[in-house]
Amino acid sequence: MAQLTVATCQFPVDARIDSNCRHVTRQLRHAKEQGADIAHFPEAALSGYAGVDFADHRGFDWELLESCTRRVMELAAELRLWVVLGSAHPLTGDHKPHNSLYVIDDSGSLVDRYDKRFCSGDPEARTGDLAHYTPGDHPVVFTVGGVRCATLICYDFRFPELYREYKRQGVQLVLHSFHAGHMSPAKLAAIREAIGEDVLRLNTGDTYPGITMPATMTAEAAANHVWISCPNSSARESCWGAFFVRADGVTTGRLPRNRSGVLISTVDTEAPLYDSTRHWRARAMDGVLNSGTTVRDPRSEQRTRL
Repeated sequence: MAQLTVATCQFPVDARIDSNCRHVTRQLRHAKEQGADIAHFPEAALSGYAGVDFADHRGFDWELLESCTRRVMELAAELRLWVVLGSAHPLTGDHKPHNSLYVIDDSGSLVDRYDKRFCSGDPEARTGDLAHYTPGDHPVVFTVGGVRCATLICYDFRFPELYREYKRQGVQLVLHSFHAGHMSPAKLAAIREAIGEDVLRLNTGDTYPGITMPATMTAEAAANHVWISCPNSSARESCWGAFFVRADGVTTGRLPRNRSGVLISTVDTEAPLYDSTRHWRARAMDGVLNSGTTVRDPRSEQRTRL
């Protein structure tokens, strides 16, 4: 039996690296006190999110970011705690940085780095993430306490192929970091107008992230039978509070919006959870898109006759 205690962390991420670092270190200590084996932070938690928390990377203090990252690594070693830390990773020359998750083990070593593969924006890279970041090209899979873990970042959620890729690799827990916060009143009003005031009451959220992100995480957990940790920035306005989804698609914990907090959840890979897809999932992933056994029958083949 493999069990893993996960701390899903949220705080108001902003442009001040040193302030973000204080939040991270404080929450790492709290996570350890609550018995966590791994602490998981939002997208761009340490660096801040370009285009949202600050305009762009011109004049960005990369030296301070590295110093703060090393401080987090040292604390991970002191606490004997794994950390998945949202940040930015600089490249050389004129290349834009990656939007990344640093995977730090409980000895304080950097064991891998996930770079956001699907960055939002137009094909000319003039808008969204692509105006500020270089997309990544690789999955990241690692094991903690016998649980096979993987990482994704925010807009990656729009591409179910990534979850299928991880399922093929035997992943049991996806650490999916988000930054759906720091929205101005004007942006919120524009989103709500685009959704339509007449249908807002029919939905569980009042923004596109608030409607689509939690719903997709529920669907991905149930369809792939994986556990999912979903931290978010709590900077006002935040679209939703951090939450955790069990492998049967059931949400087991949620933090309030717009407030710092640490959500503690336990992954138990041997728990007898409902999985209606288990007999046919691998077959569907291999391209056989039906269950059971098909037959050759003229009444089956004649599809325009009653």
